[in-house]
Amino acid sequence: RRYPRGQSFLKKSLHWFSPKDTLSWFTERGVTIHQEADGRMFPDTNNSQTIIDCLLREANQYGVALQLNCDVQQIKHVNGQFHLETAGSRTLTADFLCIATGGYPKAAQFSWLTQTGHNIESPVPSLFTFNMPKHPITSLMGVSVAKASVKILGTKLQEAGPVLITHWGMSGPAILRLSAWGARELAEKQYQFNVMINWLPEYHEQSMKDAFIELRQTQAAQKIHGKNPFGLPNRLWTFFLEQAGITEQMRWADLPAKQQQQLIRLLVANEFAVSGKTTFKEEFVTCGGIQLNEIDVNSMQSKRMPGLYFAGEVMDVDGITGGFNFQHAWTSGWIAAQHIAQQA
Repeated sequence: RRYPRGQSFLKKSLHWFSPKDTLSWFTERGVTIHQEADGRMFPDTNNSQTIIDCLLREANQYGVALQLNCDVQQIKHVNGQFHLETAGSRTLTADFLCIATGGYPKAAQFSWLTQTGHNIESPVPSLFTFNMPKHPITSLMGVSVAKASVKILGTKLQEAGPVLITHWGMSGPAILRLSAWGARELAEKQYQFNVMINWLPEYHEQSMKDAFIELRQTQAAQKIHGKNPFGLPNRLWTFFLEQAGITEQMRWADLPAKQQQQLIRLLVANEFAVSGKTTFKEEFVTCGGIQLNEIDVNSMQSKRMPGLYFAGEVMDVDGITGGFNFQHAWTSGWIAAQHIAQQA
């Protein structure tokens, strides 16, 4: 349940370099990593620069030459050697080539790779947030609920977990996981769909009605605005009361049936219209890439062109948020490097 695409492929590759191997590799180099309750992993510094610095130190230690601002435009395979033609009219030559460029948001950007004879699964965005233009709930930006259940209506897509209200709509791990698992389906909908959120997934409509009956009995004389009985963030609870038309002076004993039903639906069956998505350039993840049946999982070598290897998101593999895309990158990169080293 960590990789919407490429899970079977990863089951085999992770045998060679697992998450435990990744943790050991970074720990040995002074980078400690912690795991969150939902399985997501981050450096203890919570700063990606820690990982970048570690990799740069390692590359420098082994004399790896980094060619920056070097746009490769064409790959030629001549007499067992690779010739990389760059935008600056330079040609780089190598016996082995590992492509680890990450994903691309548009199919046309894979054109230089199709020259190698490989087929591309058409790319679409993954790991994006939901836009809800002008919805009044966006006034609560910054409010988060630790455990909510989110379902995309008309589909089988459903996730539970933290939800964050933003100034443009909804974000948070539950939303991002939905966007990953539904990447192609939501693209086909052109990012126009409805979601239903249960902000209190331990309740359903009937059990919530029972809870309201008890509140009417035990808190009859108390003002509804004066008590937040379900542990929701206070701003969100007040917002729902206002949306249901419950005035500040209304007491539990006086709550009309219509307002009660409206409040219950806001709490456990709250519908929102999504219109569009938002991705962040530095966090962009692609669904799609080099077809996996054209790559040897035990070496990451191309089945179409000997000496050509792939690593990371350029392949049709993508994971949910929390380090899983990085793990695929570490694993595939390690396997490719080991196989190249054995032949060099």
